[in-house]
Amino acid sequence: MNLTIILTINIPEDESCLAEFTDLSLVTIRNSQAKGFGENHNQAFEQVSCAYFVIVNPDIRLQDFSMDLMFAPFVSPTVGAVAPKVLSPGGGMEDSVRHYPTIGRLLKRVVLRRREADYVIPNQLLQVDWAAGMFVMFRSRAFEAVGGFDTRYFMYMEDADVCRRLKLNGWQTILQPTTSVIHDAQRASRKSLRHLRWHLASAIRFLCLSPKQTSSAERRESVSV
Repeated sequence: MNLTIILTINIPEDESCLAEFTDLSLVTIRNSQAKGFGENHNQAFEQVSCAYFVIVNPDIRLQDFSMDLMFAPFVSPTVGAVAPKVLSPGGGMEDSVRHYPTIGRLLKRVVLRRREADYVIPNQLLQVDWAAGMFVMFRSRAFEAVGGFDTRYFMYMEDADVCRRLKLNGWQTILQPTTSVIHDAQRASRKSLRHLRWHLASAIRFLCLSPKQTSSAERRESVSV
């Protein structure tokens, strides 16, 4: 497999651990100032020319994971993004695929603290509205066609937004439940006022702004996989 790893150092930090991985095809981006989630991944996407582009949070661990299973749904030409099942470090199921946010859904989650999963996870491929951005594989052609992430979102909701724009342009987002990753979630917006402000601002932006339009978008009819 021809694989290139793009590592973004968003703020200065100790990079001594990278000396252990001289055998990897590794490209390192060092930002002069901190950038948002979407902008960082967009600039990483510009570094390579490949058929698939995977975004991975640094708090993801690969244990019982199969890249071959992640590739499998892309046999359908209308699949634009694929996400694995996401587990907590204790083995519980994370709420990683959801319906699009609405005012009612947000009030239910934030005010009433009701965080039931939007989907019952089956043992087969499942088309979903959107997948959380801790680990998502994109068809590069689809990601490019919709203009990548909308950088008006500094952090939070940019994953929901890009999946919404994929769907508007005829691409599907698919959950692949037969492989999984482990997410050591930090839940920063529940602990940090700054992150909470970012989260609320992004939620309002998603609800109130029209999705960003791109002239190069490819319109396709969606079909079942």
